[in-house]
Amino acid sequence: MIRAVGVRKSFGDVHALRGVDIEVARGRVLGLLGHNGAGKTTLVDILSTVSPADAGTVTVAGHDVASQGAEVRARIGVTGQFASVDEYLSGFRNLLLIGRLLGAGRREATARANELIELFGLTGAAHQRSGTYSGGMRRRLDLAASLVGRPDVLFLDEPTTGLDPATRIALWETVEKLVADGTTVLLTTQYLDEADRLADWITVLAKGRVVASDTGDRLKGELGHRAVHVVLDPTADMSAAATALTTAGFRPRTGTEPHALSTPVDTSADIAGVIRALDAVGTHAVELTVKEPSLDDVYLALTQSPAAVDDAA
Repeated sequence: MIRAVGVRKSFGDVHALRGVDIEVARGRVLGLLGHNGAGKTTLVDILSTVSPADAGTVTVAGHDVASQGAEVRARIGVTGQFASVDEYLSGFRNLLLIGRLLGAGRREATARANELIELFGLTGAAHQRSGTYSGGMRRRLDLAASLVGRPDVLFLDEPTTGLDPATRIALWETVEKLVADGTTVLLTTQYLDEADRLADWITVLAKGRVVASDTGDRLKGELGHRAVHVVLDPTADMSAAATALTTAGFRPRTGTEPHALSTPVDTSADIAGVIRALDAVGTHAVELTVKEPSLDDVYLALTQSPAAVDDAA
C-alpha cells in the first residue's frame, strides 16, 4: 500500500532525505522513528502529495504520487503534529464540512460525522465550538477528520505529542481498531513505547537515511541489551562492588537511584555471575531485576553511534 524507492529531497544545502526506501503492506503499521530533523515529516509530506520528491519513485494505494496525486489524495487520511480543525466550528460541523468538501451528500456527510463523533467519544461535546475543547479532544477530533473519507492509508505524524497518558492510550486503541479493519498506517513518533505497541515494522531514520528497518523484536534482539539492575545494601562499598563486577568481565555503571548498579548481560548464566561476583566481596543485593532490551536501547544505539552519523554525513 505504500512503496518508496530511492527518495531524495533537499532544501537548498540541507539534504532532508538521502535515498530512502520503505514499504508497507495492507493492514500493517510502519513506525518511522528518528530525531528531530531526521526527515520523518518530509517523507510524510512526499507520500501524502504535499511536497514533490527530488528523485525516486513513490506509490500509495497503487497510485504514483507524482502523476496521480488526486487518486492518492482520495485514498489517504493525514493527521499532522498539530490539530488542524476549525476552532470556530463545533466538532460535528468540522466533520460535516469535510464530508461535504469530499463530495458526500448532506445525509451521508451527517451520518459519517455522527459515526465518528461517537467513535471518538465526543458525543457530549459534539455541538460545542471546537475552540473550547481540551488538547486531547482536539487531537481526537483531528484524527476523526482524517477518517471522514474512509481512507485506505492513514499517515499519523506524531499524533499524540503533548497528550496526557490516558488520552494517548485511547488514541492507540482507536488506531488498533482501524488497523484491525484493514487500514494501513504510517506512524511517525518520538514515543518509543508507542512504536513498540502499534508498529508491525520499524524503520529508523538518521540524517535522512534509513539506518535500520525490521520488526521491533528483531531490532531489540540484535541491538538491545538485557541488563541486570542491582540495588545494594546502604552500607555496601560501591567501589568494591563495581571493581568486582569489572574483574568478572561485566561493564557496571552507576544507577539513577542511590546504592544501585546495572550491567549489560548476554545470557542467564551471566545473571548468576553478577550475584557470585558481589558475594565474593561480601556485598549484599537488596534488590535484583532483569531489564529486557527496549526500543530505547535500539534507538540510541542506531542514532548516536559514530557509524550511523558517519554514514549519514
